[in-house]
Amino acid sequence: MNSTLHVPRSICAGAVWPAFPDDASARMLALQYQFGQTQWWPPAQIAAMQLQQFAQIFRHALATVPFYQQQLAGWAAADVTDWNRYRELPVITRSTVQQAGDAMHSAAPPREHGALVRTESSGSTGRPLVTVGSSWTQLLWQALLLRDHLWHGRDLRGKLAAIRTRTTNAEYAGWGAATAAFRTGPSVVRNMSADLDEQVYWLTRENPDYLLSLATNVQALAARSLELGERPQQLKQVRTYGEMLRPECREIVREAWGVELIDSYSSEELGYIALQCPACEHYHVQAESLIVEVLDEAGRPCEPGTIGQIVVSTLHNFAMPLLRYASGDFAEVGKSCHCGRGLPVLRRIVGRQRNMLVRPGGGRYWPSFASELWREIAPIKQIQLVQKDRDNVELRIVAPRELTADETHRLFAVLEDSLGCAYRMTLVRLAEIPRSVGGKYEDFICEVI
Repeated sequence: MNSTLHVPRSICAGAVWPAFPDDASARMLALQYQFGQTQWWPPAQIAAMQLQQFAQIFRHALATVPFYQQQLAGWAAADVTDWNRYRELPVITRSTVQQAGDAMHSAAPPREHGALVRTESSGSTGRPLVTVGSSWTQLLWQALLLRDHLWHGRDLRGKLAAIRTRTTNAEYAGWGAATAAFRTGPSVVRNMSADLDEQVYWLTRENPDYLLSLATNVQALAARSLELGERPQQLKQVRTYGEMLRPECREIVREAWGVELIDSYSSEELGYIALQCPACEHYHVQAESLIVEVLDEAGRPCEPGTIGQIVVSTLHNFAMPLLRYASGDFAEVGKSCHCGRGLPVLRRIVGRQRNMLVRPGGGRYWPSFASELWREIAPIKQIQLVQKDRDNVELRIVAPRELTADETHRLFAVLEDSLGCAYRMTLVRLAEIPRSVGGKYEDFICEVI
């Protein structure tokens, strides 16, 4: 990576290099310096510092947060001295946090942490989660985004295009707060509610160096770009966020645009949880910000290669600490990375509980039905499976015409084979498959309680 691409802005007249940054930029650069050291620490050293930081927020939670004062009655501030004791803390769920409401808020957040910042999740399950952070948690979130830019060698002087939900169409001179310490190129933002063809042509006209959007929207854009023969010639890299990334998405992006896709894993209440490794396609937990466990059904840590529930403790949100919080996401643990970083590894993010298929005889698993299986059968644009009960699956499709009896039979057969179980399937053709309130698209939804 050419380091001249990232010369900081200077506020000192006549001093271009070395730069004299303003206070906000100095804080951001100081965090990057620390990240540059800590990412190479051995796992044991990272874990020791996590536990030391957790002791600070645990003490604060017991002293100032009504929910924890009640839930952890009998615990003392000095009780969490090792990881075995840490894992004895109860796990709290998303619904628990929602029900607790303001009782989750600290009665005395440190003044030094700055103004309180309210965030609200997309509410894909129908009920948004409202959380409170501070200026410092926002700074940390932005610093981790900057780490992602630097990890993946992005030329900050290029043009960034973002297609998002809950936004208005706009043009900006820079890339946003995370890169304010540097001189950057412009950015453009488009609301994702626009018709897919309109998005494709907009992307071609804007011709950005970098594209950011939800994973399913990127996949649809790349597929439609191939069909229309449209391609942004300047595009260097695609970034995805907010949804589980399907394996075929990377390949279709390469085919359509000839670039690599970089994914990230985050949430509104936790910030950046894991970023894709610069050397491969798995994810590094952002251990300077969070403690992330992956636990099996018995609450034990999962071994590499196994899937479990993600449980997270925030390390710096003193306004609303989340201690051993299970958001409902699941991931597969990875082995230590050949890149040499000591940050924990997640091999892949596999989804949420409601994205798990229930077998007719019992048991749950994450279904897989790659688009190449069904695109070859009929002119299907989009597909969604909804499990109504243990034996019945509703297959929703978007297609320009009704499917023939033979196409329907072949479609059911290939999906049944992919799912690994026999279900009674019902076909429903729709004009479009709606996204959730937060703009996310789920290709499988389980309604079995």
